Amino acid sequence: MKQYSRRQFLKASALTMGAVAVSTGLSGCLSSSDDDRSISFSHGVASGDPLQDGVMLWTRVLPSEDLDRPVTTTWEVATDEGFSNLIHNGSIDARQEHDFTIKVDVRNLAPGQTYYYRFRAGDKTSLTGTTRTLPEGDVSNVKLAVMSCSNYPAGYFHVYAAAAQEQDLDAVVHLGDYIYEYDGNGYATDDAAALGRTLPADNDTELLSLTDYRKRYALYRSDTDLQVLHALVPFITVWDDHEVANDTWRDGAENHNDGEGDFQQRKLAALQAYFEWLPIRPVTDGDQETIYRTFQFGDLVSLHMLDTRVIGRDQQLDYANYLTGDGINAPAFQADLTDPNRTLLGAEQKGWLQNTLAQSTTTWDALGQQILMGRMMLPAELLLNFINPDPATLLPQFQELATLKARQLQGDPTLTEAEIARLTTVLPYNLDAWDGYFAEREVVLETARSLDRNLVVLAGDTHNAWASNLKTMNGDTVGVELATSSVSSPGMEEYLQLPMEQVMGAEQALGLLVDDLQYLNLNQRGYLVVNFSPEQVTADWRFVSTVKSPDYQVDSNRSQRLKVLPGAGNRTLVPVA
Repeated sequence: MKQYSRRQFLKASALTMGAVAVSTGLSGCLSSSDDDRSISFSHGVASGDPLQDGVMLWTRVLPSEDLDRPVTTTWEVATDEGFSNLIHNGSIDARQEHDFTIKVDVRNLAPGQTYYYRFRAGDKTSLTGTTRTLPEGDVSNVKLAVMSCSNYPAGYFHVYAAAAQEQDLDAVVHLGDYIYEYDGNGYATDDAAALGRTLPADNDTELLSLTDYRKRYALYRSDTDLQVLHALVPFITVWDDHEVANDTWRDGAENHNDGEGDFQQRKLAALQAYFEWLPIRPVTDGDQETIYRTFQFGDLVSLHMLDTRVIGRDQQLDYANYLTGDGINAPAFQADLTDPNRTLLGAEQKGWLQNTLAQSTTTWDALGQQILMGRMMLPAELLLNFINPDPATLLPQFQELATLKARQLQGDPTLTEAEIARLTTVLPYNLDAWDGYFAEREVVLETARSLDRNLVVLAGDTHNAWASNLKTMNGDTVGVELATSSVSSPGMEEYLQLPMEQVMGAEQALGLLVDDLQYLNLNQRGYLVVNFSPEQVTADWRFVSTVKSPDYQVDSNRSQRLKVLPGAGNRTLVPVA
């Protein structure tokens, strides 16, 4: 397999991520936008990567014919929706080599301000987008909507529509799986035909080439609910695995198989499409910001966005490699799991994160990243049942183990050694998460502890809602993890084949069995709203009633609100009435 050094990867990326226009103000002379072709802005507009003085703008302008000829496109930015106070404009050519996507890095803006933008080409004008720069100085509140895992064939994007109804959002934090790479008969496609969300005939195979990935983004961005949210609020994004292939790691992926070509080329194609279609600043040669980067909301929040997928991750461990006739080869597994050289972030990114936390002066430090950091240690016998779940035996096993755990927590002296062993013989639930990168998680948590930072970890990936207290191996409380459910991808209820009437029982049992777990929802799709203030962080999980019908409601019956207070001795999750 071809190996890419970090610098080679950056150089290759810089050559393929596309040109970006930089706007510093009003242009004295604009190129003519006359074009005799039919022009469309059918994929909407978007903004992202806000700074105190700037923001990225995005659109796609598509001509109906003569695709070899560029489309001259102008942009306008104003302080009012009527564009009477125009403060930025300019022009750029949309070209076929970048899939007719264009991005404008607008600078010289004021901090903490709302701006309006639009694009023009030929006789067409895009819809108007709204964006906002980051605040600076003394900041009393920051409100973020956190989401992940939007699978087009799996259901409607009602979660995006619901988030668009939120008031006063500073940004949407999308933690990856913005698209899925599977073919038309792959994961979560069972209801696609009934929902009218099948993959088109020219894009219903697994994504391998640049053209494949581009077409999949175009499909997802045709969704009206996603377009509306993009037009209303800036996005801050990172990729997870499905933007490339399932369970991606540095040099491969579970869903990259023999006969599917060179993985590094596939990865570069996938990331090129990502940078073309998302309003994110592109990688450039020698740029140390790359996709891991920090957004500072005044003196209140530093949001550090991490890449736990592409840059540094060692290959995931696999229980199948440790199974013996008697169960798990525990010594071999533990040796590999706790290997201090095993990395998730890579040395460069890990060093960057440690230095960034050391230099941070904000009240809160949030990590925007893909996977669960909280410890999800489950009784080994239960985990083995997860491999090939049997609904008839799973819930009774849940209940039996939960009953034993409740007795243990109550100090029941009648527990036998065998019963205690059932509870204490535990294994990590998900080796693709931080649980599979034991030593590096400890480095991150110890860094936050030693620096006395107020740590809030944001996570996606699992399709379920979770909240956990984060502790070092010595038991020191460091911070909390807040994990969002999915936009449409099915969760643990489908994987474990849990009937609806068993979901609540399974949630209660897991809540008992996993020591640091404070909240979970195993079966609903939704998003997370996180409000930061100097005094506390509140987390509100919002859910939609269904993604399988055009009609839906926001389901408040199982909404949950938790809070965390800053400072040593606090930093644990507590319910809010």
